[in-house]
Amino acid sequence: MSSQTEAGDLLTRALDQTATLLDQVNPDEYDQPSTCSDWTVGDLVKHVVASPQRFADMAAGKDVDWSATSDVGEDPAAEFRAAADALLDKVASGEAGSVSSAALPEFAVHGWDLAHSTGSTTDLDDEVAERALAFMRDNLTPDNRKGVFGPEVEASPDAPVQDRLAAFAGRTVR
Repeated sequence: MSSQTEAGDLLTRALDQTATLLDQVNPDEYDQPSTCSDWTVGDLVKHVVASPQRFADMAAGKDVDWSATSDVGEDPAAEFRAAADALLDKVASGEAGSVSSAALPEFAVHGWDLAHSTGSTTDLDDEVAERALAFMRDNLTPDNRKGVFGPEVEASPDAPVQDRLAAFAGRTVR
C-alpha cells in the first residue's frame, strides 16, 4: 500500500469515526462546555462540520479562516458526511496533496473532544490516533500551535494513545 493510499485510508477512518460521533450529539448538549477551551459542544460541532470543506479549500490553494463559524442544520452528521466525501474524492484524485496527513490530527483530536464532551461510548481508532500524534510531534512547534492548540499537557506514557494525543493537543486528560 502506498503512503498516499494509507494516508487516505486513515483519513477515511478518522472521518467515519467523527461522523459517528456527530450522529450521537444531541442538540440539547450544544450549550454544555466542551474539552476545547472556551468552546461549547455546539461550537465544537460547528467547527468540526466546517473542517472538511476548509481542508478542501486549503488543497485548492484558498485562504482559510479557521476561526469563522457558521450554523449547522438539523443533521450536522449528514452535512459533515457530504463535505467529508467531497474531501475524500479530492484526496483520491490526487488534488488534495498532503492535506490528508494534516487533516488527520484535526479529526482525531476533535473526535476525542466530541467523545469526551458528550460522554460517548464510541471506541476511537488507535491507529488513527497514533499517526495523528506522530504527525503533530513532527510538525507542531510552540510557535505554530498558538491559537490552534494549547500547550502540551503531561500524560502518562502508559496512557491510551487517544489520551496522549489529546494531552499533546493541550487537553486535560483525566
